[in-house]
Amino acid sequence: MDAKAKKRLLSFSRLLSHARERLALDLGFRLWDNSLLPADWPADAPTIAIADENVVSAMLRAPNVETLANLWVAGRIDILNGSIFDLVARRPKVRTAEFRRSLDRRLALGTGLKFLFQPRGGPWPLEEIAGEKEGGNAKRNKENVAYHYDVSNEFYALFLDERMVYTCGYAQHWDASIDEMQLAKLDHICRKLRLKPGDRLLDIGCGWGALCIHAAQHYGVHAHGVSLSEEQVAYAQEKVKRLGLEDRVTIEIRDYRHVTGKYDKVSSVGMQEHLGSDQYEAYYTTVRRVLKKDGLYFHQAITRPAKRRKKLLGRQNPEFRLLTKYIFPGGELDNIGGTIQSLERHGFEVHDVEDLREHYQRTCRHWHDRLLAHYDEAVALVGAAKTRLWIAYLAACSIAFERNTVCLYQTVASVRHRGASGLPPTREDLYRR
Repeated sequence: MDAKAKKRLLSFSRLLSHARERLALDLGFRLWDNSLLPADWPADAPTIAIADENVVSAMLRAPNVETLANLWVAGRIDILNGSIFDLVARRPKVRTAEFRRSLDRRLALGTGLKFLFQPRGGPWPLEEIAGEKEGGNAKRNKENVAYHYDVSNEFYALFLDERMVYTCGYAQHWDASIDEMQLAKLDHICRKLRLKPGDRLLDIGCGWGALCIHAAQHYGVHAHGVSLSEEQVAYAQEKVKRLGLEDRVTIEIRDYRHVTGKYDKVSSVGMQEHLGSDQYEAYYTTVRRVLKKDGLYFHQAITRPAKRRKKLLGRQNPEFRLLTKYIFPGGELDNIGGTIQSLERHGFEVHDVEDLREHYQRTCRHWHDRLLAHYDEAVALVGAAKTRLWIAYLAACSIAFERNTVCLYQTVASVRHRGASGLPPTREDLYRR
């Protein structure tokens, strides 16, 4: 390290120590020369590691969430002896305005100038991914689904439950395991649909086939699942054959708009999030077309809170833009009011709406912890960059559900008609074992 580099390191150490003190921050740092800050920070305590001095330059040039995501995915910023949840738990209690007032601006400016004209370094893995992709036609929808779901069945098996369910679980007690939560969720959906032997069930966006298989095995239905993911469909078809359910379960690659026939029950679990709002008309029209007059429709989707002013509905915060750019291309979230309005506009009567936000917070936390525990295996399958990206994504989702910035609702509806709905007078049948 030359003399100028040493000066930059010393200046940054002083500024970081000063900022850490002003923030009353209970975190340690390991700098690019392997020095610890503070020097007596415990070796087993959560520590932020900065791999090279160009990390500082990069954040100075573009201080935004996308820069931070690139640095994290590249491993140039890392967390030792902990996880993203440890950082959140130890976040500063000092308000931003108070911190700014107490910051030594001369020290901050002097340090910034030393790094401002240094190169940003590399690598920048996310820049190799194409920009945001909107949904719309069948070809683009299939490309978007393939980007997220066709990573590798083996990769998803590292953190999903034994049935390979990639949607919000249902916790009958708050310390339930992921396997318990997903089994309870599958049964909860079947009960809400009042499935009975001989029913024809359509599952739109069927994933790895878990709901179709569970409904056929335990409720005696004939289930048909459609997905655009080749990896998922291949897995589901093999499982159906292995279980000897070929006479009761069919899984195929098909765009939901091209489904034909009539079904007693229709389910959509975590499907709407992949549709842009410009596809809602086609989507709900399709569900209405394939559902029998006396049938039931189950709808589960992540939502966002409604805005006070309508013109704010289309705005996305930087974190959500990052999600749709690098994790869920073409994704968009409705609000629960919009979902109910869409159902009513397309001829449905809404019978039940249930909020499972806290259940999804725990589901995502399970997924994060399991993927982190299988980190080396994940890297061997998909590489370090994608593994780190998925770890951050699952942590961010869990935190968002915990903070109530996003929600998860299950909605049950039927085709609107005169007379009795045919449903029981209470929800007691859903919970009686």
